[in-house]
Amino acid sequence: MPDRDWWSALWPDPEGVLEKLGISSGMSVVDLCCGDGYFTAPLSRLVAPGRVYALDLDPGMLERAKEEVARHGANNCEFALADARDIAKHVPAPVDLVLLANTFHGVPEQTRLARALFEVLKPGGRFAIVNWHPIPREETSVLGEPRGPATEMRMSPEKTGAVVEPAGFELERVMELPPYHYGMVFVRKDR
Repeated sequence: MPDRDWWSALWPDPEGVLEKLGISSGMSVVDLCCGDGYFTAPLSRLVAPGRVYALDLDPGMLERAKEEVARHGANNCEFALADARDIAKHVPAPVDLVLLANTFHGVPEQTRLARALFEVLKPGGRFAIVNWHPIPREETSVLGEPRGPATEMRMSPEKTGAVVEPAGFELERVMELPPYHYGMVFVRKDR
């Protein structure tokens, strides 16, 4: 997992990234695979008085996320040590949005995960993905070093859509998140 300096150099304004994804006050949001909480703390500020549910598989990362949120004085965040595919066991009520940042490229059975997320979203809820553009890793330098997943793991927006849409989602919009990412927001299609 990259350190805090790395994230800060890549995204000096995490709240701005979240706002571009359509996240706002009063929402209930899951920060799935939250890592060290780089987006969790700004999420908690942005959605207040709404709720944030932060889930991660790594106990050390989850502890760092808790510390980061506490450092910012937020009290609207719940944490769970959990596999992303078991999300329904850890989110007590349907939510407005699930955020998955910098992780979707490495998820096994991506459509299966998207189906699990569909089940925890409110009707019309959204699934927001932040992904690395499919450009060579050597060309995605942060603090003078190549960063991000291996080139062969990176997914185009088209490939991302092709695995998410069959789970019951419709693409709402795609946006650039410079310098090396794109964001995609999918809306839950209610049958």
